[in-house]
Amino acid sequence: MIPTMKLSDFDYELPPELIAQQALSDRAASRLLVVPPEGVCEDKTFRDILDLIRPEDLLVFNNTKVLPARLFGQKETGGQVEVLVERLLDEQCLLAHVRSSKSPKAGARLTLEGQFEAEVLGRQGALFELRFESEDQRTAIELLEAYGHMPLPPYIERSDTEDDRERYQTVFADKPGAVAAPTAGLHFNDELFAALKAKGVATAEVTLHVGAGTFQPVRVEDLSEHVMHSEWIDVSESVCQAVAECRARGGRVVAVGTTTVRSLESAARSGELKPFQGDTDIFITPGYIFQAVDCLITNFHLPKSTLLMLVSAFSGYETMKQAYQHAVKQQYRFFSYGDAMFLSYAGKTV
Repeated sequence: MIPTMKLSDFDYELPPELIAQQALSDRAASRLLVVPPEGVCEDKTFRDILDLIRPEDLLVFNNTKVLPARLFGQKETGGQVEVLVERLLDEQCLLAHVRSSKSPKAGARLTLEGQFEAEVLGRQGALFELRFESEDQRTAIELLEAYGHMPLPPYIERSDTEDDRERYQTVFADKPGAVAAPTAGLHFNDELFAALKAKGVATAEVTLHVGAGTFQPVRVEDLSEHVMHSEWIDVSESVCQAVAECRARGGRVVAVGTTTVRSLESAARSGELKPFQGDTDIFITPGYIFQAVDCLITNFHLPKSTLLMLVSAFSGYETMKQAYQHAVKQQYRFFSYGDAMFLSYAGKTV
């Protein structure tokens, strides 16, 4: 029986200098910590993933595309405002976090980046519903692409640059809608994909539009009281078929990133992987029995974060605790622009 775990169980000491502030020029040059269910961690480079993935395996990626979702502007009073888009509702309307000295009321108009206006339509909880308006009738996505800033995480303590438009985006990004990158995928480049294809490795893609809630801290010590943020996912019939074929040939389902894990496990909540499209608020903590995933490629996660809880559920709490201690000692680079891990499920996939 898994003992009840508390938020403080997922804390660890991280020297600030280990938080990666820049992406490496070569995506696949990151380090890779291989963490077996039992035994000693191995220090490798990300290109060694080619030796870890077998021809019969299935690699599953999250094909979401990060929007340049951060905008700066002014209220009608002249006060400064910062907008961080959370979710697109239609071609013109969206939900966003709005930071200003005083929250704008419904009907207020914001001038963003000195280029276009947004009308405040109302609120949905902590989020504001906005309608983007421009003289040339461009859609919200077109306006974000033209004027928005890449929404770098709060622990990257610098302004975004033009390079981030390319590096804070996977090479396979296809479905616009995320405000944070599925960072495990950032390590893959075209050369790696070609080598995996030559090896005969099958791939599949799900979509999970990562929201800003992924960076929100857990504020309760009792994890049963935590309210998980929701995100939109799409797991298609073709993905379910690819997983079934992988199982039939004796391969492993290798999820690239925790967002892919959350997508597949949400679609398998009934005990069987089925197509699913809609919101998920799945919260995975130690004791969870995984239904769909055998191995996981992931970056290192923040202390006390829901994602650290997820990987602890996947590989075992003590195993992950030791792996993170090893990574700190060996000075791995942490978080979005940092290094990666290759994890195997400590339990038995159902």
